[in-house]
Amino acid sequence: MSEARSHIFQRLRAVPRPEVDTTGRDYIPIYQWDKAERIKRFTERMQAVRAEVHHCDRSSWLSKVAELCRVKGLTNLLVSPTTEWGQALYQQAESLPSLTGYDQPIEAWKQEMFYGIDASLTSTLGGIAETGSLILWPNSDEPRMMSLVPPVHFAILDTEQLYTTFAEAVQAQDWLAQGMPTNALLISGPSKSADIAQVLAYGVHGPKELVVILV
Repeated sequence: MSEARSHIFQRLRAVPRPEVDTTGRDYIPIYQWDKAERIKRFTERMQAVRAEVHHCDRSSWLSKVAELCRVKGLTNLLVSPTTEWGQALYQQAESLPSLTGYDQPIEAWKQEMFYGIDASLTSTLGGIAETGSLILWPNSDEPRMMSLVPPVHFAILDTEQLYTTFAEAVQAQDWLAQGMPTNALLISGPSKSADIAQVLAYGVHGPKELVVILV
């Protein structure tokens, strides 16, 4: 990191965080959805925009990923070896396509990343039932490129982290206290755009397929 950039970050981080009181905000939607209802609505909304949603548990998700890789004809899978899900995949590597780790700067393997990776698998910070969205906070273990570049993106969502609304997720995970990352993502389905003639096209700026594994 350059000295100028470091200096800018130091100045930004030195600014005190303001106290924000959200308790009196009446525009935040409130629903009484139990876990089953949240899963149902999340699934409906994701499938409405062509995302795949598979209901699994911690004993079956790995075999489901292996099965989907076979069905889709994937030859490799980009996955972090340091996350809980990545470590489990590496332990069962014989049943999966070739596993690739994101363990070097993008400049060193840009060609392979953009033209040689079939799919990636990432964790998620949570999900939002009201909108059918995934929450991702990319970091050095799972950079944003992992959910942006490969044609197929597998995302693992722990249903204990599936919230009714975005506001509930912010409150439950205490985002105000811990501070926002430099890059936070809300993903609702595969990449899509209607910029040209208002015709909806999928896979224009990112993955053509989004596969959500609920555990």
